[in-house]
Amino acid sequence: MSLTKGLFVTFEGGEGAGKSTQMRLLADSLSARGYDVLTTREPGGSAGAEAVRHVLLSGAAESFGVRMEAILFAAARSDHVGQVIRPALGRGTIVLCDRFMDSSRVYQGITGNLEPSFVETLERVAVNGVIPDLTIIFDLPAFVGLERARRRAADQGPDRFEKEQLETHEKRREAFLDIAEADPERCRVVDATRPPEVIAADVLDLVAALLSGEDAARASAAEVAT
Repeated sequence: MSLTKGLFVTFEGGEGAGKSTQMRLLADSLSARGYDVLTTREPGGSAGAEAVRHVLLSGAAESFGVRMEAILFAAARSDHVGQVIRPALGRGTIVLCDRFMDSSRVYQGITGNLEPSFVETLERVAVNGVIPDLTIIFDLPAFVGLERARRRAADQGPDRFEKEQLETHEKRREAFLDIAEADPERCRVVDATRPPEVIAADVLDLVAALLSGEDAARASAAEVAT
């Protein structure tokens, strides 16, 4: 089932918040209801962006400074939006993305200490008008998320961001909550300390509310047409 216009939902939060798990559970629930669903991630999601992902998460770009990292993230996002997200939305697909523009605001902007005007300019160019309809921020104490992330990465070791200090991760948690408070129409905060199935039910309710509005609009348009 395709929507008259696609729906773009992004999943945000600190390390180990359970974003990927919840995105998969939501995709399964929506697909079972007959919706066309695309899951994707950042950095990555398109061929060009996946190539940049390895550079960023391996730490290969770290020595060039946070400004260069921010530019690389923006380049990856621009390719992702142009090659994957915008076309899917145009087909009426529900696009679910693990991280998007808010992660850059937090990771490079807040804890990277980049000036807001620089971050805003990169964001504007990279997203090119594609703004999430809904952003779900998964919130939990930073030490809990870090412990989860480090258990998950026990075999290959922490990535560029997981290895940073607890204080930095806690600052990111606060920054995500500040974003949610500043943009309540787009953002919803979900308590990520609860069991996955409980969280999944809340996430599905948030998205279903948007889909019910789409269904009502579709019905109204059909009535006008007849």
